[in-house]
Amino acid sequence: MAEARDPMRPLPYRVAARRTETPDTASLWLEPVGAAVPPVRPGQFTMLWAPGVGEVPISVSGGGPGTTLLQTVRAVGAVSQALHDAPVGSVIGVRGPFGTVWDLAAARGADVVVVGGGCGLAPLRPVVTEVLRRREEFRRVLAVLGAREPCELMFSDEVAGWARRPDVEVLRTVDAAGAGWAGRVGLVTDIVAGAELDPGRTAAFLCGPEVMIHATAALLLSRGVPATRIQVSLERNMQCGVGHCGHCQLGPLLVCRDGPVVTYETAAPLLAVREL
Repeated sequence: MAEARDPMRPLPYRVAARRTETPDTASLWLEPVGAAVPPVRPGQFTMLWAPGVGEVPISVSGGGPGTTLLQTVRAVGAVSQALHDAPVGSVIGVRGPFGTVWDLAAARGADVVVVGGGCGLAPLRPVVTEVLRRREEFRRVLAVLGAREPCELMFSDEVAGWARRPDVEVLRTVDAAGAGWAGRVGLVTDIVAGAELDPGRTAAFLCGPEVMIHATAALLLSRGVPATRIQVSLERNMQCGVGHCGHCQLGPLLVCRDGPVVTYETAAPLLAVREL
């Protein structure tokens, strides 16, 4: 009989490749040194451990051949900085995968609207990748991507590839334009407000700062998209990943277990409570 896997024990993964995405964000391709974690589904996250520093939750932004994981890390603290800086060949720990998934089955036959703000594109990337892989199952595909400034727009080459496809519409915007930026300036909600939508046949996927999620979802609701057709990825202080420590509690939810992906029908009353 196979030995039960301990979800609290990190498995060693080697950094096989590294790519800078923005001035403070890098993507790491991770390959197992020995045993691999179970297959990751779009929307889930892992707990990444920087030896001698600590552990943080990181959304899985994709996969590679076999058991390779793609994880995109923004340096915002000691642990994420150590992971961001991990050189090719170094070994880090991986636990997981944890959490709920983007419900792509619910979007089959619908218009897919993906709205990502800043690093929110990382957990949304698998949605776009999977939708494009199964393109015939979906109607219109619209990706609305925002960042504070042009240098913070992630996955630039890949997004440009999406935009070149005749069956995908990509709209990017920034809060403040820098030198050489000839694109849109403004909020993602400005684009969503003016986008042509078929409310009854729209499935929306949102990730980014909480204020962006709340404002975009409210706008979609006002345009007739049901709350059950709007999926959001929540972010809270997740420390164990298995619902034991309670640090990620959001009202009745433990985000590491009951999220991070939930419908806006579930999220709306919780996000409406200040400082919950």
